[in-house]
Amino acid sequence: MEGLVIAMTRVTKYTQGARFLCVNEDCPSATGFHHIRVHAPGATESATVRNNFSCMICESPLKEDVKFRVLGDKQLVELIDVKALDVLNGQQQNSFKYQSVTLFLRDDLCNSMRIGQLYQVIGIPAQVHQWPSISWIVEANNIQPWQPTYPSNISANFNSLLKATASSPWRFPAVVAHCFGLDLAPPGLHNTLKLGLLLSLVQTRADTEETHHNLDVLVVACDTLIIDRLITYSLSLANRGVRHQVSGEMFVSLSKDEHGAGTVNIHAGYALLATGGICMLGDLGCYKKEKLDSIQSVLENHTVSVFVPGKKYGEDADKQLSFPVQCSFWALTDPSQRSGRTDCNILGTVEMGPIPAPLADAFGLVVQCKDKVREQVLLAETVHTLQKAVEPGKPLYPSCWEFSTQDYKELITHAQNLQVELSPGAEKMIHGYYMASRRVRAQSQAVKMSVASVKLLISLAEAHCKLCLRTCVLEEDAVIAVLLCENSVTLKHGASALIIPPDAVFPCELGSVDGLHMRDTVLDKLQQDILRFIYAYAPGADQYITEE
Repeated sequence: MEGLVIAMTRVTKYTQGARFLCVNEDCPSATGFHHIRVHAPGATESATVRNNFSCMICESPLKEDVKFRVLGDKQLVELIDVKALDVLNGQQQNSFKYQSVTLFLRDDLCNSMRIGQLYQVIGIPAQVHQWPSISWIVEANNIQPWQPTYPSNISANFNSLLKATASSPWRFPAVVAHCFGLDLAPPGLHNTLKLGLLLSLVQTRADTEETHHNLDVLVVACDTLIIDRLITYSLSLANRGVRHQVSGEMFVSLSKDEHGAGTVNIHAGYALLATGGICMLGDLGCYKKEKLDSIQSVLENHTVSVFVPGKKYGEDADKQLSFPVQCSFWALTDPSQRSGRTDCNILGTVEMGPIPAPLADAFGLVVQCKDKVREQVLLAETVHTLQKAVEPGKPLYPSCWEFSTQDYKELITHAQNLQVELSPGAEKMIHGYYMASRRVRAQSQAVKMSVASVKLLISLAEAHCKLCLRTCVLEEDAVIAVLLCENSVTLKHGASALIIPPDAVFPCELGSVDGLHMRDTVLDKLQQDILRFIYAYAPGADQYITEE
């Protein structure tokens, strides 16, 4: 069987083998090793040890010689079909119901499975009688990590777009983002957010070597309705997308084991169920301070710890367990819910709503969905909604490229699987920008640019390269990464000596070829501005960047 681990117990002991002696002292079986019982795969433990065995020689009762009992390790794991996650991504569901199966892991197989991971298991079915019911379990015999295969073909429309935009390394992902989610919002609206979500989808994965790549996104927006719909739609494109419900457990929950193992049963929360995918948190204004602190800790450390009181769950002592969290988080914050920040008067900073500043810092990419002209945007959204209601199924924007949801899903899957490498030019730009920005912000704003900023820059550049369907990260990819990162830091801490517009990645409308050409021109100029910034402020930049 193949499935997802949703719960597991701690390792406990079971009787691997036992020696029995006849109670009749005159019987030869009263001494020696005439009656030995050893656990067989698929058998219950009562087949090895119980008090009603009879002697094969004289049929007298047998009594166990406890001094010769041999113990082994066992662990219980709950496995469920991975399609069960479809009920957690916020989309319309079918009527299927999914039932988990309990696995017994014994001896060398203990601790070979992790919560939230996918496995292929070969095992032996068995029935466990627990009056008045019978539970069906499987004793695992072989366990292998498993990754389902998803369609990853590039559609004809995307291939045509790729050829039409081959003259510029920036145009293909720009059009892909521009035409994304046209059923939910008019083209040109929230393009930076659309690109950020696509980059996060492309970059988020968990490799079999247990390395993890993620890209967390925090959206700052007053009109959260359209944004929430857009994020929910994007979540459906992830191979593993989970929408957290505020009433549910985000990370880990504990319960007593129901199979008589006498230990704690550890259940996966929404974030662990989203391992290798996306966990959508929704509006952070709905969370209490304690939960926000937990989210911040997980974003910074990518692990979650849970305290197990030994007395409550039958353990010898209290335990502190840690679990890796390997997913990307998407969240919303409404700036109209004031946080009381005192530094929002600094040039470039914005109100982050009810979340503390360290939590905003913990998110990698921060995107502000700011309406340029509110009345025009409202009119565009109104016309879009009315047209959909009056003429359902009719293309709303014939001038735009048309891509289906399946086209986007296969494009994302294909891009995820690309192996990319940084070119020397991209590496120099990322390193130079980090060094220059750290120096400038430390002097003027007392803001410390952590090493996480480098990881964010590399992650953004790699994701943009993948979305372009290339395998070499160019300097142009690094430009997009720098602009997105600089905008994020500016929203949180204010502008620096690198002056860029608020919506630098999409500085103009993309409804025509002229718009794409104008965007290329603006990005070329911004690329030169970044190089000048590096040359002026990064230590030793004159060794790898010429003034010309």
